[in-house]
Amino acid sequence: MTSPLLPPPLLPLPQSPEYARACAALGVPCRSGEEILDGGAALRWQVQARRLPLLGEVSLLSRGPVTAAPAAAEAWLRDLHTPGPLLLNAEGVSAGALRGAGFWPLLTPATLALLPLGPPEQMRRALRQKWRNRLTRAEGAGLSLRRLPLHGGHWLLKAELAQARARRYRNLPPGFLFAYARATPGAALIWEARRGGAPLAAIAVLRHGRMASWTTGVSTPQGRAANAMNLLLWAAMRWLAERGHEQLDLGMLNGDDAPGVTRFKLGTGARAHRLAGTWLRSRALAPLARRLPKGLAT
Repeated sequence: MTSPLLPPPLLPLPQSPEYARACAALGVPCRSGEEILDGGAALRWQVQARRLPLLGEVSLLSRGPVTAAPAAAEAWLRDLHTPGPLLLNAEGVSAGALRGAGFWPLLTPATLALLPLGPPEQMRRALRQKWRNRLTRAEGAGLSLRRLPLHGGHWLLKAELAQARARRYRNLPPGFLFAYARATPGAALIWEARRGGAPLAAIAVLRHGRMASWTTGVSTPQGRAANAMNLLLWAAMRWLAERGHEQLDLGMLNGDDAPGVTRFKLGTGARAHRLAGTWLRSRALAPLARRLPKGLAT
């Protein structure tokens, strides 16, 4: 059901129906719902069941509930009942409201790069000068691009797995990407750059409603020299915008450990979007959480 007064909110990947279908394909229980609030704003939520070390069975609510009415989200969280502990990767909810709802802080807030999509000339103007210059050089570097459905035999997924291990970061595993591609045909895509038949770089993008998420990217030394990633991302931005996508989630910003990647993402014209941290609510911790000093919960 959608609001007759206000457009439905943009759904980040973990709150999207496409994500739920991929979870179902992997046997991960996921329940969701939507309400229309007073004033016509929609509130959507999606909760997964997970088994985690030390905690056992937990309910995971990642980047939700999604609504244009923050006060409604806070009230909804206070009233939410789950059979066991609830792990929340919060967005758009204040630390004070989370403490009042019995949540205990676990991790400090992460920051994402969210890129508005629109007409090509508008997006090009929003590029930072160095990013635009690299794109211009890449456009004249004789690279051939192709777009194809994500599939298990593509070199990108194996290369990304090796890159993640070497650089010690976590990403969506290939098994989830395969499930996503099978559950929603056409929603998982790869853009690839080659020169003389040799692969230089590739990215993977997941489409979900009016949003999309860049999940994976690998470039060879030759690809970096040719600024192939700039050209690939620019091609994806234009293609997604032409098909009605309004925002591209470029993932986390980490200026300490990956300053180059952070500059690359922000160079697209993306804005830094700070989340509200990772929180846990359980029967044992809830009374203590409500009495936490404010400085310990932000």
